[in-house]
Amino acid sequence: MRNLIAYTNPKSIVSESIKILRTNLQFSSVDNGFKTLMITSSIPGEGKSFITSNLAVAYAALGMKVLIVDCDMRRGTQHRYFGMSKYYGLSDLMIDPNVNYEKYIKNTKVEGVDIIVAGTTPPNPSELLSSEKFQKFLEDVKNMYDLVIFDVPPVTAVSDATIIATKVDKTVIIARVKVTPIDQLELTKKTLEGVGANIAGVVVNGIKISSKKYYVKYYN
Repeated sequence: MRNLIAYTNPKSIVSESIKILRTNLQFSSVDNGFKTLMITSSIPGEGKSFITSNLAVAYAALGMKVLIVDCDMRRGTQHRYFGMSKYYGLSDLMIDPNVNYEKYIKNTKVEGVDIIVAGTTPPNPSELLSSEKFQKFLEDVKNMYDLVIFDVPPVTAVSDATIIATKVDKTVIIARVKVTPIDQLELTKKTLEGVGANIAGVVVNGIKISSKKYYVKYYN
């Protein structure tokens, strides 16, 4: 739970930044609201899972009912953020002949935030995400929650992101200072645009600023 800064320290600079992201997303959909959001990146290590979990906490603070779906079935990490096992997750749900969401949707310690972890690592994650069963699952959870946030593998690593991007309302790309190569970020943008993804924007992660400098800049 120590990485859920929006929950453990809601008045911190990081938490305020997450709230700004939440607000910007809301303003980007004034006329047409959104219920499904994909968060991805270009390469591993840019902080997409950190942003996903903390953004979910920020939305729940508004009284919304939020579901996190860890679609990174190869290297899922959301279970670690919430201190639970990775098993009985999305991959297991996709091959279960008896659909029982109560078996796979887990409550977290954060009020308003539920999660479906990645599950057992399957040999064919992309095929599972392309299936009619996943589409049915997506429609079902949209009716069950105010917002569903999908934590998705990096775009340049596997095809999972391009598959899910065609199914969700909005996509956010995470980039990290001194980690994300600009050519990889450009390739990510081009790849997502190629499948018609609705890119809400890019979050720049890992900027080191002092508290004093942050607030001086804010009030100016």
